[in-house]
Amino acid sequence: MSIVASTPNDVLDIAGCGFGPANLALAIALEENGPGAGRQMFFERQERFGWHRGMLLEGATLQVSFLKDLVTMRNPTSGYSFVAYLHAVGRLPDFINGKTLYPLRMEYHDYIEWAAERLSAPVTYGAVVEAIRPVAADGFVKHLDLVVRTGEGLSTYRARNVVIGTGLTPHLPPDVTESERILHSERLLDRIPGIKRLRPRRIVVVGAGQSAAEVVDYLHQRFTRTEVCAVFSRYGYSAADDTPFTNRIFDPEAVDTFYAAPGAAREALLNYHRNTNYSVVDSELAQELYRRFYQEKVLGHRRLRIINTARVEQVEEHEHGVRLTVDHLLTNVSEVMDADAVIYATGYRPTDPTPLLANLAADCKWDANGRLQLERDYQVLTSDTVRCGIYLHGGGAEHSHGIGAGLLSNTATRAGEIAQSLIDRLA
Repeated sequence: MSIVASTPNDVLDIAGCGFGPANLALAIALEENGPGAGRQMFFERQERFGWHRGMLLEGATLQVSFLKDLVTMRNPTSGYSFVAYLHAVGRLPDFINGKTLYPLRMEYHDYIEWAAERLSAPVTYGAVVEAIRPVAADGFVKHLDLVVRTGEGLSTYRARNVVIGTGLTPHLPPDVTESERILHSERLLDRIPGIKRLRPRRIVVVGAGQSAAEVVDYLHQRFTRTEVCAVFSRYGYSAADDTPFTNRIFDPEAVDTFYAAPGAAREALLNYHRNTNYSVVDSELAQELYRRFYQEKVLGHRRLRIINTARVEQVEEHEHGVRLTVDHLLTNVSEVMDADAVIYATGYRPTDPTPLLANLAADCKWDANGRLQLERDYQVLTSDTVRCGIYLHGGGAEHSHGIGAGLLSNTATRAGEIAQSLIDRLA
């Protein structure tokens, strides 16, 4: 345990690391609970509010009901609901007439931007929390110092409680480096102008999940003279299980059951139902891609190529493009392909909170797999010497709170539980 020499003038009651949908929902819950939440500050590395901006593809829809917005599952009367947003922008009748539960992703992004702009809690954008350091006094840690880097340099903020909600990090294979021609799907829209300048004859999309299928769909429609190749190790796109009984795994009550279950039962349940969220595709999108694939086969002009049961083993960029070595898993035959661009739609991983907590590692409690142990209210279990609260929002809680821990489905309820825990601590 290290004693921090910095002594900021003001002490925050709550400091938030990250300001995506999770901590936005938390800030709203704290605001709606009244003045008991004390003094707050949120720090966000982006220069402005944004949520997967590079994948706001035209026509792409949210995969969860609009009723699972930032607030409704916690407070159906909230002025921050998606319905309140529709009313404010004058589209409520039109949305109702559309008879859908699933808004366009661009519209949902506009909604959460609208909510962030209305919020009273202060947010510092362009701010990266580089470390969280314990402040020791009389043998106890009652405060934490956040070391924050902005364009103006390093600053230190002292807080009684910290909520880590740093979201997801794009995942790439370990031997892949992004460049002008090689990128993660997270940055697709930002990089489209550069890809257009290449006048591509062939683009390869790696991945089998929803993002991969959406990227294939988008490129196939926008680049009408380009061959679009989808490469994945499965036989075909697997449909997401969104049936009503299975969807109950995202209910708030399911978190209580999961949290109380033995470790082996938790792991089994996560494995059983990974097809609700991971490496799966909306069935309508999969059918649409197959319709185009078959139509091109009939017409004899094939631009959509599906390379299934295959894996990209090697990627080499050169002056005029990218050369890929693709292994066909069922035949053990390798194929060399040339492409003008390669897009990895290989998903995300929860941002690892352990580097932030390096100075507190000895006081945090870990499970046998090296994961942080959490209370039911998402508070990190610590030694008795730590008297301040450390909370973990998002996918880093999946092992203890279930598959919905990092998803939009449980955002409102989860934020309410953390908010109430913080208010109880401050009281």
